[in-house]
Amino acid sequence: MIGRLVDGRYQVRSRIARGGMATVYLATDLRLERRVAIKIMHGHLADDNTFKTRFVQEARSAARLAHPNVVNVFDQGQDADMAYLVMEYLPGITLRDLLKDYTRLTPEQTVDILDAVLSGLAAAHKAGIVHRDLKPENVLLADDGRIKLGDFGLARAASANTATGQALLGTIAYLSPELVTRGVADARSDIYALGIMTYEMLTGEQPYVGEAPMQIAYQHANDSVPAPSTRDPSIPPELDELVLWATTRDPDQRPADARAMLERLREMEPHLRPSQPVVAAGDTMVIAAGDHLPTAETRVLGGGALAVAETDVAEPDDDAAVLTRTTDRRRRRGYWLLALVLVLAGLAGGTGWYFGAGPGSLAVVPDTVNLMPDSATQVLQEAGFEVELAERNDPVVPPGQVSGTDPEAGAEARRGSTVQLFVSIGPQFLDVPAVIGLPEADARAQLGEFFTVADEAALQFSGEVEAGLVIAVLDADGTAVPTTYPERGALSLVVSAGPVPPVEGLAVGDAQARLEGAGLRVEFADPAFDDNVPVDVVITADWLDDPMNPGDTVRLTVSKGPDLVEVPNVVTGQTVAQARTQLEELGFAVTSNVPQFLEGAVVASVQSPAAGERVKRGTEITVNFQP
Repeated sequence: MIGRLVDGRYQVRSRIARGGMATVYLATDLRLERRVAIKIMHGHLADDNTFKTRFVQEARSAARLAHPNVVNVFDQGQDADMAYLVMEYLPGITLRDLLKDYTRLTPEQTVDILDAVLSGLAAAHKAGIVHRDLKPENVLLADDGRIKLGDFGLARAASANTATGQALLGTIAYLSPELVTRGVADARSDIYALGIMTYEMLTGEQPYVGEAPMQIAYQHANDSVPAPSTRDPSIPPELDELVLWATTRDPDQRPADARAMLERLREMEPHLRPSQPVVAAGDTMVIAAGDHLPTAETRVLGGGALAVAETDVAEPDDDAAVLTRTTDRRRRRGYWLLALVLVLAGLAGGTGWYFGAGPGSLAVVPDTVNLMPDSATQVLQEAGFEVELAERNDPVVPPGQVSGTDPEAGAEARRGSTVQLFVSIGPQFLDVPAVIGLPEADARAQLGEFFTVADEAALQFSGEVEAGLVIAVLDADGTAVPTTYPERGALSLVVSAGPVPPVEGLAVGDAQARLEGAGLRVEFADPAFDDNVPVDVVITADWLDDPMNPGDTVRLTVSKGPDLVEVPNVVTGQTVAQARTQLEELGFAVTSNVPQFLEGAVVASVQSPAAGERVKRGTEITVNFQP
């Protein structure tokens, strides 16, 4: 299939995945110049009307949905004996791939994925569609951070409580009890499968295992799914509750549809996401206004100790008493001055500590670019900052990693102040300017403002596009760039080198020089006779590649001139039979006035044309006997 053009529109590039009913390929929609995923039914199923109907049903079911968390379906059709489905192409991995790499996910990661899947599934249930094949393989995690639900190959209308017919469909590990026992599925069957998926994301394993599929099916029908926390006690009780609610054996006890489960999940989310820790500024005690120290018998001494001082009492009004009171007042004034000095010194020291090493001091914002958000948050908090998360587009930093801060790394900011931490959501997609047919320099100027254009353009010979004008713009995969493309994404130009130089009718040396001067290689076919082309002149110049680029090869066929042969002398004592044999071996036709039965006995005496003449091979030579 690689390289095949499907239905005159979709050029197959490579294989993405293979399933039980179909194989998915990466293809280019030549009409809209965009990459798509094309699902092609296996050839041995093409004659089975049941499978073909199910295949068409997938297109119709998915096409009814328009939701950010559901894979878009663009087209469906038949090319000869091949049924196909054209879908949105999402480069990335599946949830199954993620679980293989990490075994299990954190509660926060589980909630993120569950929220997206429930959102897409809620749209399906609202449209009256039951997915019936929910499993990690059908949850797509795109490179740009999007999460989408795909593969509605088993979807059916929800209104009829659809049964499977003669066989159970879907993956046995995620089948609901009612689908196992009665073959009946509705929206609540999808909820059960999603509950099993949630259990698997949290614990890294499925709740039921067995050596045979029927063993697993029996457990679904007769056992209750255990709480995930029985496998991992760190799992929050809210998620235990959600899994047990979704996997109840009685469908009437489950959420009625994905919308009900999504609403419950979002009620739980504030409890499942711990708030950011607050960094204490220091062990500081603040005395509120209105608090009072003792008003009597109290004074401040160095070292923070308290001592009792005598209060003013009545003294005898004599000279000795006056002197005593004056001395006491001076002593008390000294104590207050000492206290004031100590307070001012404390304030100065505290102020110096606050702005020098405490919360009010300046600290350098650390560089956190390309770190994961949790790690970057820890680094900033250890440097003394509060952290506020935000998102922004970044053409360089991969989605999910830190792309920068505000203030920027290296800048100074107050300890305890808030630093905004930007998490990359990947590059923004921009419209690609229409530059085909423009001079190369103009095209570079327009594209280079938003994208990264390769320094060297690919040259391609064209008899229709003037030399120096752009023929095509290619993306990083070497295919025609779509109408929108990631900011700063890599692009390359294909520029016309003009037509391949025409060399038919030129002397072979001139022809070779002209082609090699245009950057082409030359090889030679066997020379050929030609009645109309002189010797050593080019008869034909064949292109060995199409389109032709510098470095490609042109094969030249050179003329040997007309095919002439010298007529030998056959009337020198030879019989007519001997003359005939000699002439026919050289490619001539022979006639004679001697009867055939006498040719072996009669000696030829006259020939025409005469010996020594050069004539074309195949010319008729007359050999007669003249008495």
